[in-house]
Amino acid sequence: MDRPRKPTLDTVASAVGVSRATVSNAYNRPDQLSASLRERILEIAASIGYAGPDPIARSLATRHSAAVGFMLGQPLSAAFSDPAVSIVLDGLASTVDGHDHCLVLMPGGVDGGPRPSTVARAQADVVVAYSLPDDAPALTVVRARGLPLVVIDQPVLPDTARVEVDDVGGARMAAAHLWELGHRRFGILTFGLRAGFLGGRDGAYRVIRDRLVGYRDVVGAAPVWECAGSNRAMGRSGARELLSLTPRPTALLCASDELAFGALQAVRDLGLRIPSDVSVVGFDDVPEAEHAEPPLTTVRQPLSEKGRRAGALALRLLVGGRPGEPTRLPVSLVERDSTARLT
Repeated sequence: MDRPRKPTLDTVASAVGVSRATVSNAYNRPDQLSASLRERILEIAASIGYAGPDPIARSLATRHSAAVGFMLGQPLSAAFSDPAVSIVLDGLASTVDGHDHCLVLMPGGVDGGPRPSTVARAQADVVVAYSLPDDAPALTVVRARGLPLVVIDQPVLPDTARVEVDDVGGARMAAAHLWELGHRRFGILTFGLRAGFLGGRDGAYRVIRDRLVGYRDVVGAAPVWECAGSNRAMGRSGARELLSLTPRPTALLCASDELAFGALQAVRDLGLRIPSDVSVVGFDDVPEAEHAEPPLTTVRQPLSEKGRRAGALALRLLVGGRPGEPTRLPVSLVERDSTARLT
């Protein structure tokens, strides 16, 4: 049996007794019709099962997809387990949603960004890149397609809209706080593209390089463990490595709250006490930091505002605006119970 043919604009136009263009205006340019005529067209369209213009056909005709591409440096499973990513994404979505744009998520892979083939196929009018490594191949495809680009955090690219925070300053605040409490033996827990003690290289991520600079400006040379990613299991494992050193660090500087949550567990694993034996500081101030055991001292960055600012920049580029100077948002230190004066 042949399937019934789907109704089209022509089907609706014939049923209403108007032109095809008039039906199209009912959906795309309602201000061109009287309210009563538009209502009659939509009622008849609904009665014969016509749901509206095909979005793919519309994008082909207009050469616009009404979509904002969001490129991640992590797989979706890893990204959505990190509350910092979710908060940034929520801020971005809340901005573009109000302008009839949707988000196209492009998760990262082994190269620290989406596959180039994924970016080449994505229907998007503008792209927001969130914390990609400097050499992510996906960025080459964005440039080749001529798509406007907004960067959150990294990489730093010429003539590109960017939203960032003061990572160096925030790291200095964290390290200075511990230094003022009398600590002199530190371990630094970061994340990047590999796992192990960090020697001469400082990773492929600008954010990590900047936070290391901030930490080292205050504490000087200190052992650094680079986790392959920012999650609690890796933070727990990396912190155990640092705490096995002789002499043992009395304070751990963690480049994210997720790593810090893992570090808190590692301290407990070893039968040590927080903060009397080991103080721990994170970076981000995600909501759980306040309710950790003990509550986590951390550097607060305005995660939701980063997403909102990036969304506003993306909308500006869509209408031909210029990238402008990078937007740098302030950070602050939030002191809680995971740090204490060394006795």
